Amino acid sequence: MKKTFWLIALLGFYPLLFGQTNALWKGYFSYNEIKDLAESSSKVYAASENALFSQDVFTENIQTTNTVDGLSGQTISAIYHSEVHHKTIVGYENGLMIVINDLDGSLRLVVDIINKTLPPSIKKINHMMEFQNTLYVSCDFGIVQYHLDTLEFGDTYFIGDNGAQISVKQTAVYNNTLFAATYSNGIRSAAIDNPNLNDYNQWTPLDANGWTGIEAFGNNLFAASTTGYVYQWNGSSFANFTNLLGPSVDMRASNSYLVFTTADKVVVYDADLVLVRQIQSAEVATTPVQFSCAVVKNNKVYLGTVANGLRTTALSPSSFDNITPDGPLRNNIFSLTKSESALWAVYGDYTVSYNPYPLDYLGISKFLPDSGWLNIDYPDIQTAVGAEVASIVRVTVNPKDETQVFASSFHSGLLELNNDVPSALYNQTNSGLEAPTTANTVRINGTAFDKTGNFWVTNSIVTNGLKVHKTSGQWQSYNMETQVSAVGTLNMGRLTIDKNGTKWMCTRSDGLIGFNESYNNLFKKINFGAELGNLPSKDVRVAAIDNNNQLWIGTLQGLRVLSSVDNFLSNSQMTSYPIIILEENLAQELLYEQFITDIKVDGANNKWIGTADSGVFQVSSDGQQTLHHFTSTNSPLPSNGINDIAIDSQSGEVFFATTKGLVSFKGTATAANDDLNNVYIYPNPVRPDFEGTVKMSGLMDNATIKITDIEGNLVFEAIAQGGTLEWDTTAFGKYRVASGVYMIFISSKDASQTKVKKVMIIR
Repeated sequence: MKKTFWLIALLGFYPLLFGQTNALWKGYFSYNEIKDLAESSSKVYAASENALFSQDVFTENIQTTNTVDGLSGQTISAIYHSEVHHKTIVGYENGLMIVINDLDGSLRLVVDIINKTLPPSIKKINHMMEFQNTLYVSCDFGIVQYHLDTLEFGDTYFIGDNGAQISVKQTAVYNNTLFAATYSNGIRSAAIDNPNLNDYNQWTPLDANGWTGIEAFGNNLFAASTTGYVYQWNGSSFANFTNLLGPSVDMRASNSYLVFTTADKVVVYDADLVLVRQIQSAEVATTPVQFSCAVVKNNKVYLGTVANGLRTTALSPSSFDNITPDGPLRNNIFSLTKSESALWAVYGDYTVSYNPYPLDYLGISKFLPDSGWLNIDYPDIQTAVGAEVASIVRVTVNPKDETQVFASSFHSGLLELNNDVPSALYNQTNSGLEAPTTANTVRINGTAFDKTGNFWVTNSIVTNGLKVHKTSGQWQSYNMETQVSAVGTLNMGRLTIDKNGTKWMCTRSDGLIGFNESYNNLFKKINFGAELGNLPSKDVRVAAIDNNNQLWIGTLQGLRVLSSVDNFLSNSQMTSYPIIILEENLAQELLYEQFITDIKVDGANNKWIGTADSGVFQVSSDGQQTLHHFTSTNSPLPSNGINDIAIDSQSGEVFFATTKGLVSFKGTATAANDDLNNVYIYPNPVRPDFEGTVKMSGLMDNATIKITDIEGNLVFEAIAQGGTLEWDTTAFGKYRVASGVYMIFISSKDASQTKVKKVMIIR
């Protein structure tokens, strides 16, 4: 049975996703982790973790392709380009194949390998080799034929002893013989024109060693062993050719050159098997890179790296150029921070139980819409402050001075940056921060500035877990021993400050703790249990304050809402409540038992809620309506695992940091304006082929909008929540209005400000 699906058909239930609505999404992927390379007559194609890019070798133009364009968010393991069939084939670790038609850009999902009744762990695609219109796909279970002329699968070869499933790393055709290099079961061969290759008895074992690759080159056949030796086939056995002094991670024939790649070296031989270039990883950058693959094109060597993108250099010894597309350092962003002008991303992390080990030593990224990404590499951080800064998990920007930024390390303390340059590391030796007596670790997580400019910090697993660095320069600590079950396990997450100056601290084992120093250092808790606050779990991950001063609380096992942050000051025991919705006429709890990772509130008071494995939900201000539910199946989200969310309140753009990459959705809910001086209507005019809505931006909160035709007949009326309102160009939702000029009357809530605009509609 043919099991291939056009992408648009597979995702057809998500309206217009890869058509007009696709423009609402943007991808901000990292292209630094190069998995494989391929070539055409004019381009070099690079497969990164879950996105592609190519360079035209003549114009040097770069083109990118990611999940917004229809790729899967799964991890890529191989790429191949067929010049004859004008197809680029992408192979994935889970067995998925995507065939890209280079002539029209269409994508085809091929799921036959995924659907095989085999363990998921052995479906990885390792290599693809074309011979006479057939692609031989090497997998961790054997070899699969894919016919490029019909775009259908052929036979599957299980070539191990007695038909066992064995990992095939690469295939090659030499003298009408198909050779397969396996990782631990030797090299096996069979006549390429044998119609019964799905019979394991037709395959001849040539040895019992471990091999990483095999390649035909001119009149020769070469194979690389797992021990780093390269052998040349002499017709009856393999003879030693060279020692790479390390296992080969890639080998290939590339434009009359034979190229071997190890983690720290790329070796290039010409058609006469003369060594023409050997590139050591230490030559490429100050900090040695780790190679993953390499090709030669137009007398240039293209060097794929594990974490440093794609570099090029001439065949003759010369300098190195970085041609990697702009992007963040990594795809797995742990947290985001949106300041007025920039988006910050960090990559350090901890487990569900707040364990930062093994420690991450990763940099910091900053995105500016006009100039792109600024990446601060970890070695630069370490050099600047003269110390290790492990597991950076949060960024906080000073709202009164965006040039001052603080990055929380869940191991090493608090890092300060000024004008994007690391300047100081605060820990137990030079600040009020503390390390427990049993370990040399300063675990800083949630940080926030209050309205007077004081800087509040949560310091985990110490008695004085809450600290403030005052504008006077002094540190002050607050004892939390009586508030928590055990100081030694006091792991704290995000910190949020409300309009009353109450600090809300998320904890793993003690619910949500509130504190206000203005009320005699008052502490209160919302915890698990009906009498203690009614949380569904004592593990709280996020607390977000909405535009009505309600507190939305996300836990490891569901959602709760505190009706007002003022309850901290008036009630003896604060009690949260679930959002009850009707679904198929049944009362249900919104996001019942979901692991909620983040909650953000947009300009219209809608909530964007991230989950650990179910994607993103946008719900109405009261939670009664689900406005969007984005997953990796129905949207460009590369993963259902949402680490963090950030919103640009001016543009309405919502950023989603997933475990597989960063994407954004162009929402319409923007922050309200203080006046009506910047009201803007778009599109204007509305042309016949336009299928969307008319947006009115720059509004004041609770502004009244009335739209009439030129004769004064009312066709639309609404009250704005936030800074943007949409009109679907119908008369109160009944029928599409006719062509003509429509008047838009806008007035503030108290009618002290008014504005009149026009929009032309052409049917």
